[in-house]
Amino acid sequence: MTATTAETPAAPPRHPQRWLILGVICLAQLVVLLDNTVLSVAIPSLTRELDASTSDIQWMINAYSLVQSGLLLTAGSSADRYGRKKMLMAGLALFGAGSLVAAFAQSSAQLIAARAGMGIGGALLMTTTLAVVVQIFDDTERVKAIGLWSTINSLGFAAGPLLGGFMLNHFWWGSIFLINLPVALIGIVAVAKLVPESKNPRGDRPDLLGALLSTIGMASVVYAIISGPEHGWTSAQVLGAAVAGVLVLGVFVLWELRIPYPMLDMHFFRNQRFIGAVAGAILVAFGLAGSLFLLTQHLQFVLGYEPLEAGLRTAPLAVTIVALNLTGVGAKLHAKLGTPATILSGMSALAAGLAVIALFGGDDYNGMLAGLVVMGAGIAFAMPAMANAIMSAIPVEKAGVGAGVNGTLAEFGNGLGVAVLGAVLNSRFASLVAVSAVSFPAAVAAAKSPGERERIADAFASGLETSQLVGAAAVFLGGVLAAALLRRAERADSVGKASA
Repeated sequence: MTATTAETPAAPPRHPQRWLILGVICLAQLVVLLDNTVLSVAIPSLTRELDASTSDIQWMINAYSLVQSGLLLTAGSSADRYGRKKMLMAGLALFGAGSLVAAFAQSSAQLIAARAGMGIGGALLMTTTLAVVVQIFDDTERVKAIGLWSTINSLGFAAGPLLGGFMLNHFWWGSIFLINLPVALIGIVAVAKLVPESKNPRGDRPDLLGALLSTIGMASVVYAIISGPEHGWTSAQVLGAAVAGVLVLGVFVLWELRIPYPMLDMHFFRNQRFIGAVAGAILVAFGLAGSLFLLTQHLQFVLGYEPLEAGLRTAPLAVTIVALNLTGVGAKLHAKLGTPATILSGMSALAAGLAVIALFGGDDYNGMLAGLVVMGAGIAFAMPAMANAIMSAIPVEKAGVGAGVNGTLAEFGNGLGVAVLGAVLNSRFASLVAVSAVSFPAAVAAAKSPGERERIADAFASGLETSQLVGAAAVFLGGVLAAALLRRAERADSVGKASA
């Protein structure tokens, strides 16, 4: 891998319509992310109108994220080989077609199948949008562009339940999918007219076995993470999926090391810049997903808010991220401090926000609000810098695979955050209350007096505080590790250039 290969982009570095193109692909990205969370508010309607069982509902929600997660690397590799513009248009078409089928599904099975089809389109969109950003923006503008792309991630995550609730208040449940159709159609036309085609000029042979192994392995691991809270982390179903996934991914790694044209070049993992960004990306997702998982419970179970009220009260996190990235504050900080210091600053702020919520948000939303704002600032600073570090550590002709790696890390970090911080919460709660119930609502229902209910609520709040502090410590240490590795990589690059 030469310096020329890694630094020379396949497309002109300053495309004249690059900001308009960014707007188009961010719109496509937004609908993909909205569909990760929008269905959660429709569960009562689906249960009533499709006669869906609890298992059906879980598969309706999980089919999308499971298929999308399993195909991220394969989708990124396909975009690199066959053309990112082609795959972006194919992703929009598949996503739109799946949305249309989902809107008019007459049974649970039809909706589950439609959601799986949408997941295929979502995987193509998640990888090609970031890859196109890397292609059309040069080094001076790329961090700002990735910051805006990251803003859409946060906005989509937060806005899904709110948009779904609004649509369900005025229309039938299928309307939450119909809103994707105009976006998909506009996106296809705009991409066809505006986005330049780009692909790997070497034309590597397709790694079909690698694609199959990565899809099976990743889907199995993600399924274990999704199923763990419901079935139990030590159940045969969850352990079997996790072990099978890890074994298949192990075979995938061995296969990729042996073949001349691997889908994922394992030598990337020898790059300290890549490893540092990877560690940071996983732990930011860990802290964000885990904390939001805990916060929604805290707002409803401890502070007594309704689901929609709880969702609105987490919005300051997304608003802060959007405000800081739209105004370019994160990009300016990155230009001034450099990648390692920006990531350390951002992850330290994220950890501080978690600690503020743990220490001051237990009984008062004002304390939680302050923590959410600080967390939002940390994410706005750290996430674009880390995504840029990952993408810059991978040759431009492999940008699709790089985007697939970035998306995969986010999925693993999200799952780990919910699993680990949820386990800390449950362990602390169980140690403080002598009841057999496995959840806070069940424990409250089993309480025989107001005093016992208050004691159970205090125990749950204590468990939340402990888990948030554990998350804060993990995120801060991850920031220190990521910054150290990135700093060492920069020094090594400086020595190499000086000696050359």
